[in-house]
Amino acid sequence: MDFGAFGENLIVEGFDFSSLPVGSRFRIGDAELEMTQIGKECHSHCAIYQTMGDCIMPREGVFAEVRKPGRIRVGDEILLLPEDPDRQLTAAIITLSDKGAAGQREDKSGPVIVEELQKAGYKVIETLLLPDDMEKIKAQLIRLSDQRQVNLILTTGGTGFSERDCTPEATLAVATRNAPGIAEAIRAGSMQITRRAMLSREASVIRHKTLIVNLPGSPKAVKECLDLVLDQLDHGTGFSLDATKSAPESEGMGAVSGRLYSISAPECREEKRSCDIR
Repeated sequence: MDFGAFGENLIVEGFDFSSLPVGSRFRIGDAELEMTQIGKECHSHCAIYQTMGDCIMPREGVFAEVRKPGRIRVGDEILLLPEDPDRQLTAAIITLSDKGAAGQREDKSGPVIVEELQKAGYKVIETLLLPDDMEKIKAQLIRLSDQRQVNLILTTGGTGFSERDCTPEATLAVATRNAPGIAEAIRAGSMQITRRAMLSREASVIRHKTLIVNLPGSPKAVKECLDLVLDQLDHGTGFSLDATKSAPESEGMGAVSGRLYSISAPECREEKRSCDIR
């Protein structure tokens, strides 16, 4: 069992988490937590499921990571902290490749995107390698946008003319608004490098507060495309930070404090009065 494979289940009263953005920070006792995801689906039945007969992960509620370790106790007051002024823009990367997902080909484009995003100041919170499957792509785009609320999703691959290439279709299917200028700029700039850029079908859209941009599949083309647009994307992704400031006093988001009602350890399902979190 890897360290951190399990966490404590905390039942909290006094907060409407649905009104708070991912990235909200809380203080409980001398510990600090940051909300990282809203809800979770069980996608695979692990060994624990086989033993317990049920998924022990919550089907509702939120996930949080420990920003500052400390001891928490039932009855502790929970304070919603001000927005972190140094919070980074977040990003996720999805590589689309049937052979890559089957373990028959190394993903070389994904690491290029990670490196370029980190140099640009983004915090990359997830990287995925999926087959060219419309429903699987849509499901992950929706999860990353709605549950993890990442600022930017970049996909690589699946934008050609093959019958299996369906990344643009999946991207457009989950969009709440179109943002075609980014994909148009990529094609226009790429035409100065190779006329085959006219055959590219990348899309760029917005889903709620997340910007989603398709990139081609080759590492060389990925780097060329990011050189064309990456320095401008923060103007498109920064709006989501402005829209999700955790400032309940000014935006009427509800209580700024709550209380820790109970603590339970999911691996043994026993209730605790206090615990150390780290």
